[in-house]
Amino acid sequence: MAAPSGTRKKSTSSTGRSGGSARTVPLGEVAPAPLVLLVGPEDVLAQRAMDDVTAAARAADPELSVERIAASGYERGTLALMSSPSLFGGGILIRIEGLEAAPEALVQDLTAYAADPVDEICVILRHAGGARGRGLLDTLRSAGARETLCQSLAKDDDKLGFAAGEFRRSGAQASPQALRSLVDALGSNLAELAAACRQLAEGLELSESTSARVEVEQVEEWFGGRVEVTGFKVADATVAGRADQALSLLRHALATGSDPVPVVAALAAKVRALAKVSVAGRGRSAELAPSLGMAPWQFDRARRELSGWTEEGLAAAVLAVARADAEVKGAGRDPVFAVERAVLTVARARRP
Repeated sequence: MAAPSGTRKKSTSSTGRSGGSARTVPLGEVAPAPLVLLVGPEDVLAQRAMDDVTAAARAADPELSVERIAASGYERGTLALMSSPSLFGGGILIRIEGLEAAPEALVQDLTAYAADPVDEICVILRHAGGARGRGLLDTLRSAGARETLCQSLAKDDDKLGFAAGEFRRSGAQASPQALRSLVDALGSNLAELAAACRQLAEGLELSESTSARVEVEQVEEWFGGRVEVTGFKVADATVAGRADQALSLLRHALATGSDPVPVVAALAAKVRALAKVSVAGRGRSAELAPSLGMAPWQFDRARRELSGWTEEGLAAAVLAVARADAEVKGAGRDPVFAVERAVLTVARARRP
């Protein structure tokens, strides 16, 4: 990225020239470019993307100069000053945050800069989303900015992937069960989830244990008291035959905003896993799991949870879940009653 001292090379690529084609880049693939646009409300993901781009640029140019601009306090001409080549050489990376609050001076300076950006300079622009500053976003997109969306993570699989990535950043690993437990505990707040991953990784480094990764026991010890009531927790208690606990968890989940549909979906996934593993036969999970569309750790967990389940009990559970699934999706009059009945039926179908 470094430009020769005192020179300023204009961009000739489609990603840097005004009128170029905008490009959407997935999280995890963000790389230095003349204009990098991070849009969305999830600050943790945006910060990670900024850090990734900065680290990549610094790896390519150890003499990289990193400048920071807070949009709300911008003064006219600052961008031009920061993007001027240094007498001592070295590339330049400029981080501009709070683009949704950009004053007119920044809008004008960025519009002028985006029309003719510099190849050797990387400008990272952070916008938290919303309608404010939309015109400026369109201008940057038209200029060929590489855009990455930093949206809140709604799916558990995405949260699990995020947590695994946080451990990798810290030079550590966590077992699938540990990741699952951690997401159950802190998955609604990505900043807390990231901090927890860092704390556990640091604890593993300082520990005298010979374990090479964080295990579920450590997560439960540190954060077990914060596990949120989710459909998965309800399903776990249900297939374990703990009817009273399952019903209590269900009512709490519904009272705090959970919908019956995903609760039934979680219960269905749990019962389906038990049914699959029950007919899989003997063998190592690594060999049997792929043919069932499961990860080895999921297979092992289902195999453990099969204790107490008979063929008749599983058949009754499958029928109960299928009935509830239809009723919560419109075939019944009372979705809450339907899911409560399913939980009790499945829990009682397991042999004590």
